[in-house]
Amino acid sequence: MAGRSTGLPTQKQVIELLEGEFVRAGYEIEDVVIDTRPQPPRITVIAAGDNPLDLDTVAELSRAASGLLDSFLSGDDAYVLEVTSPGVDRPLTAEKHFRRAHGRKVEAELADGSTVTGRLGVVSDGAVDLVVRKNNDWTVRRIPLAEIVRAVVQVEFSTPKPRELELAGAAGTEAEA
Repeated sequence: MAGRSTGLPTQKQVIELLEGEFVRAGYEIEDVVIDTRPQPPRITVIAAGDNPLDLDTVAELSRAASGLLDSFLSGDDAYVLEVTSPGVDRPLTAEKHFRRAHGRKVEAELADGSTVTGRLGVVSDGAVDLVVRKNNDWTVRRIPLAEIVRAVVQVEFSTPKPRELELAGAAGTEAEA
């Protein structure tokens, strides 16, 4: 095998090596970042699924990934592995991202230049239901995904109103008071 800096797998090789294990656990590898600047180099695997990554799942996936990567590398190739989920500030770019963010508050920039903030409801047929405040009440606005230029999940510090969650199809997900 070549020298230390070239002994690491490529992004594509990491995905091919780990993909099956992540899929079995119910997650999809969204990205792999290999940073050779620090010593030892860092391999970051960014995964997402319909259920959020919890610490037990991260530990389980990290152990499995380390075993698979160790079998790929020679014994002299050191690396640091990080398994993580996409950051909350990551834009929603694919229909699956919108589905996974169901019930969350998002800010969306539309193709006409306007911005709308609301709670994500049902995603189907290339469009999303967004629960928005209108005339002091909640209403559902159907927006084609093609019209959304950029959408980002918003951090919330207060509990959503039950009616808002109900319209988003997320009733029963509010935290207990």
